[in-house]
Amino acid sequence: MKQKNQFTDLQLALKSCRSYFSIAGFFSLFINVIMLVPALYMLQVYDRVVTSRSESTLLLLTLIVVVMLLTLGILEWVRSQILVKAGANLAVLLNERLFNATFRNSLNSSGIASSSQPISDLNNLRQFLTGNGLFAFFDAPWLPIYIAVMFLFHPLFGWVAVGSSIILIVLAVVNEKTSSGLLGEANKVSIASNNFLNKNLRNVEVIESMGMMDNIRQRWQKMNNQVINLQALASKRAGLISSISKSFRLTVQSLILGLGAYLVIQQEITPGLMIAGSILLGRALSPVDLMIGSWKGFVSARGAYERLNDLLKVVPEEKETMSLPEPQGYLRVENIVVKPPGARLPILKGINFSIDKGESLAIIGPSAAGKSTLARALLGLWPASTGKVRLDNADIYTWNRMELGRHIGYLPQDIELFDGTISENIARFGEVVPKDVIKAAQAAGVHEMILRLPDGYDTVIGGSGGVLSGGQRQRIGLARAMYGNPAFIVLDEPNSNLDDVGEKALSTALQNLRQQGCTVIIITHKVNIINQVDKILVMAEGMVSLFGPRPDVLAKLAQMQQQVQIAQKTAPGASSMKPSVSS
Repeated sequence: MKQKNQFTDLQLALKSCRSYFSIAGFFSLFINVIMLVPALYMLQVYDRVVTSRSESTLLLLTLIVVVMLLTLGILEWVRSQILVKAGANLAVLLNERLFNATFRNSLNSSGIASSSQPISDLNNLRQFLTGNGLFAFFDAPWLPIYIAVMFLFHPLFGWVAVGSSIILIVLAVVNEKTSSGLLGEANKVSIASNNFLNKNLRNVEVIESMGMMDNIRQRWQKMNNQVINLQALASKRAGLISSISKSFRLTVQSLILGLGAYLVIQQEITPGLMIAGSILLGRALSPVDLMIGSWKGFVSARGAYERLNDLLKVVPEEKETMSLPEPQGYLRVENIVVKPPGARLPILKGINFSIDKGESLAIIGPSAAGKSTLARALLGLWPASTGKVRLDNADIYTWNRMELGRHIGYLPQDIELFDGTISENIARFGEVVPKDVIKAAQAAGVHEMILRLPDGYDTVIGGSGGVLSGGQRQRIGLARAMYGNPAFIVLDEPNSNLDDVGEKALSTALQNLRQQGCTVIIITHKVNIINQVDKILVMAEGMVSLFGPRPDVLAKLAQMQQQVQIAQKTAPGASSMKPSVSS
C-alpha cells in the first residue's frame, strides 16, 4: 500500500471523495438501465399495442414508462447532488491547506508568484465536478451494454453501433490533440495577463500621474489578444469537430431507421425494433458526443488540477512542531548565508553577531548592503542556506509561526495595512481587546492622532491606507508591531515617512520598548535614532564590517572618516583643488 507521503494533499482529498464518486457511479447504473425504457416502450407499442389494439395494455405500459421516467429524473437529481456534495467536500478539505500554500508560495518566491490563482483553480475543479461534463464520464462506460442490446435487436444494428462509436471516439481523440494544447497555453497566458493587471491596479496613482496608462494598456492588450487568438483557434477546431460529431450522430440515427425499414421489409425485425434501435443508438452515442462538447471544460479542469498538484508538491504542508516557551528576546546569528528565493548568488555572506534580551541594535550601511534581507532572515521569513538564526537558542525558522507571531513585531519598509478598521489592523485582525489596542497606540504615540480621525479607532481603511497619509500609516504600522508587548521587534526604516511630530513619537516608542525589556532591531540612516540604541552593526556588500557597542562603533566610524579626509588632502593634486565647504 502506498504511503501518505507519496500523494499530494489534492490527491488525498480526491481519494477521500471516492465514496461520493462510487455512489454516483452506482446511481449511473440505474440511470442507464432506465434509459433503455423509452426504446423498450416504443418496441412494445409498435409490436404489441398496435397489433392487438389493446387500450388497457397501452395504458399500463404508459403508466410504467411515466413512473420510470419520473424515477429517472429523481435519480439524476440525486446523482447531481452527490457530485455537488463531493465538490463542496473537496473545497472544505483543501481550502485551509491551499490558502496557506498560496501565501507560503508567495513568501518563498519573494512575492513574484503572488496570485490568488490557486483558489480560482480549486473553484474551477469543483465546478467541473458538479457540471454536466462529468456525467459523460459516468455514462460512457455503459456504451458496451447499449451495443450488446443493439446486437440482440439485430447484428447489423450492433455493427452500426460499433462503427459509429469508433468514429466518435476517434473524433474525441482528434479534438484532444488539436485543441487541448492551445487551451492550455491560453490558460497560462490568461493567468499571466490577470496577474499583470491586478499588480498594476495597485499602482494606479503612479500610472495615471505619469501618463503610463497607454503603455500599460498596450502591454496588457498584447497578452489579452494572444489569449483571444489562442482560444478562438482552439474553439474553431473544437467547434468544427463538435459540429461533425453532432451531425454524424443525427445522420447515423436517421440512417439506422432506413436500415431498420429495410430489415422490416425483409421481415428480419419488427417495426418496433426499427424505432427502438434508432432511439437506443442515439442514447449510446450521446455520452461520447457530450464528452466532445464539454472538452474545453475538461481541459480547463485538468490544467487546474495540474497547477494545484504542482503547487502542493512545491509547498508541502508544514510539520507540527512542539510548543516552546515564550521567547525572551535573546538573539544569536551564527554565520548565516542567505539567498533570496529564486536567486543563485547569496546576498548575506557569513553574518555573525548576538544581542541580549532587551538590547537594541541599529543596522546601518549603504543601499544594497543586505539590510532588509537580514531583517527577513532574522524574522525567519527567508531561510538561511547555511548557518542559523536563533531566538532563545531555538532556530527561528522551525518555530510554530502561529505561536511565535504574537511575540514578534515587524514594521516593513513598505507599509501594508489591510481592509478593515484601524483597531482591527492594530490588533492584527485577531480579537479586538480595546484596552490592548489603545495601549499599543499610546506606546507608539499614535493614540491622539487616531482620535482625530472621523470615526476614531473604527475608521475603515483600505489596503493602501485609504484616508491616511504615509506617515500615519507608518505610525499605525508601528502600533501594530508593538501590539501585545512582543519580545522581539524589527523596524525597517521606521521613520522614512515621519515628520517632526512622528519622529518624537517614534523616539518615545523606542523608550517604551526599552522599558518593557523588548529586543529591538532598527534599520535606519538617521542619526537621532542611532543615538538611542545599545549596539550598531555596519554592513557592506552583504557582510559585517563593524559591530559592537554604539560608542565604540561611532568612534571607529569617525576615525575612519578622518583617515579618508586626511588621505584626500595628501593625495597628489589635492593642493590645486578648491577646498570643499563642510556642512
